[in-house]
Amino acid sequence: MNGIIATLAFFSAAVHGYIFWLEAVAFDSATTRAAFRIRTPEQADAIRLWAYNQGFYNLFLAVAVLAGAVLLLAGATTVGVTAIVFGCAVMLAAASLLAISDRSMLKSALVQGLAPALTLLAIASTR
Repeated sequence: MNGIIATLAFFSAAVHGYIFWLEAVAFDSATTRAAFRIRTPEQADAIRLWAYNQGFYNLFLAVAVLAGAVLLLAGATTVGVTAIVFGCAVMLAAASLLAISDRSMLKSALVQGLAPALTLLAIASTR
């Protein structure tokens, strides 16, 4: 079961790593602006620093979950599961907040929260 949990955790980390990429690295691309519903370059300029900072929050969560998965597979079960649960719980909380605060962002919230939710369910089913 640890392999399934680690796989789901890796996927959770990958999704949040991609969100980091969008927010901190590729923010000026037209595709990224469209994904975040930014209509003009002026709007992008106004929130660029916020997005950059937010991107790093997503990266740090991804790193925590990734480290937890590696530790879990290496046999450090308690530490690994703890890191995965913390990171995935925060990811899921953020996705839930997005869904609650703006129903039109439900698809984005599902993309952000599905893998962490499945990871947490897999952990809960084995403990």
